[in-house]
Amino acid sequence: MRVIAGEHRGRKLAAVPGSGTRPTTDKVKESIFNMIGPYFDGGWALDLYAGTGSLGIEALSRGADKAVFVERDAKAFSVVKQNVSACRLDAYAEMYRMDADRAIRQLAKREQPFDLVFLDPPYAKQNIVEEITQLQQFGLLAAGAWIVAEHDSKDSFPAAIGDCVKDREATYGETAVTLYYYEPQQEA
Repeated sequence: MRVIAGEHRGRKLAAVPGSGTRPTTDKVKESIFNMIGPYFDGGWALDLYAGTGSLGIEALSRGADKAVFVERDAKAFSVVKQNVSACRLDAYAEMYRMDADRAIRQLAKREQPFDLVFLDPPYAKQNIVEEITQLQQFGLLAAGAWIVAEHDSKDSFPAAIGDCVKDREATYGETAVTLYYYEPQQEA
C-alpha cells in the first residue's frame, strides 16, 4: 500500500495487523481519485472510517488543506497516526478515536464543512445512507462536496440522498464505489 500521486507519491503506508481491517487497494484508490478529479484546490477532507488513513493521506498528498481521520479501533488508530507521521502530515491532520456517529455529532459543533468525505465502513455494518443524511443535517458538507462510499458490490444505493446526487458507480470484484455530489437546493 502506498500513496499514489501528489506531493507524497510513492510513500509506503503501514497496514493494520490482522484481518480486522480491509484496506482500500491501490487500484481502487487510484480509480476513486481518477473519478473525483486527480488534484484539489484546497478544502477539507473527512476519512470517517480511516483504517490505515490511506484515503485521507492521498487527499492531502493531492492538495487538500486538512484531513480529519476518524477510527474507533485502537490498532487501526495507531496505524493512522503512524502513517500520517511517516508522511510528515501531522500539521494537516486531525485524528479522533471514536465511532462514526459520535464523530459526526462532535464535528457538527465546529461548523467546518468538508469538501471530500470518504465512507469506507466494514461492509457488514455499513450505514452509508444514514451517514450521508446526517452529514447534510449537521451542515458538514460544503456546496459541491464529493462523498465517496466504498461498499460491498452487492449493495445498491438510491439515485439521491437528500441533496446528494449519485454521480457514478464502479465495481472492482467484491468492492464497489459509489460517488455522490452534494448540490444543496436553493430556498426560494
